Amino acid sequence: MPGVTGNMSLGNMFCSRCGDGFEPHEKIVNSNGELWHTQCFVCAQCFRPFPDGTFYEFEGRKYCEHDFHVLFAPCCGKCGEFVIGRVIKAMNANWHPRCFRCEMCSKELADLGFIRNQGRALCHECNAKAKAVGLGKYICHKCHGVIDDKPLRFRGEVYHPYHFNCTSCNVELNSDAREVKSRPGFTANDMNELYCLRCHDKMGIPICGACRRPIEERVVTALGKHWHVEHFVCAKCEKPFLGHRHYEKKGLAYCETHYHQLFGNLCFVCNQVVAGDVFTALNKAWCVHHFACSVCDQKMNQKTKFYECDLKPVCKKCYDKFPAELRRRLRKTHEATPKKAAV
Repeated sequence: MPGVTGNMSLGNMFCSRCGDGFEPHEKIVNSNGELWHTQCFVCAQCFRPFPDGTFYEFEGRKYCEHDFHVLFAPCCGKCGEFVIGRVIKAMNANWHPRCFRCEMCSKELADLGFIRNQGRALCHECNAKAKAVGLGKYICHKCHGVIDDKPLRFRGEVYHPYHFNCTSCNVELNSDAREVKSRPGFTANDMNELYCLRCHDKMGIPICGACRRPIEERVVTALGKHWHVEHFVCAKCEKPFLGHRHYEKKGLAYCETHYHQLFGNLCFVCNQVVAGDVFTALNKAWCVHHFACSVCDQKMNQKTKFYECDLKPVCKKCYDKFPAELRRRLRKTHEATPKKAAV
């Protein structure tokens, strides 16, 4: 900050801006050995006095803080604010150190270094993960190396299996290892531990028939196997039964709708399972109250005579109203003989 001086000998002194001398007893500004009239000590850009005497100097010129930022200070590529002090130049932009972060894990990269990956700045660890994903592989959560074989999943992460040993027999594990959570009869030390397949099988923990993983909570027993609740699903629509009734056929389980659709009777009109009496006609099934003439919508029963027209039933009254030529062709095509619906 410059000093303001008064009451000094000014005979051989001149203003650094205008070159004029100073009046006796005139207040002058002394900045790093240079003297200025107070009215001359102003910003080189806006020609206004410096607020609180604070200025920035560049190439021999002095600027107020605002104009210096506008003219010379870079803007941060993330927050858009001026970068004062340390500037990180990367990815064709300028950054505050706190703003230049990994786009995957948000770690500050100013002192860690980074790798450019498809237009993103990534830390070395996240770059390895992104590279592995591109190859369809996993990154070990412990050594951060690419897992070329099957990974071992443990506590929500993936690892090289050889980083672990069986809790029971201490043998080096492979991808078949099982994670065991707390269960009745297990001690606290057994919580979330890994066991080889042999030791795991000795514990009698059921294995899901779908995912082949241990079932630690509720078990569904059906089709001669055990299942996770969310893995016991309809063989047709693959929706979990979640405690609802299922139907078994040839070693597979089906929901009610698809069981009847595949092996039972669905009404041709409402597409719902026919729960009571079934009308069978024209190679179709019908609810009793849905079997009706396709022309006049008159309800028909097992005693009503009907004719087939375009694979749909037509009552005799409507059939008789058809043009003679149409009735002749229908008789010729279908050998139309009055039929009764079967119940």
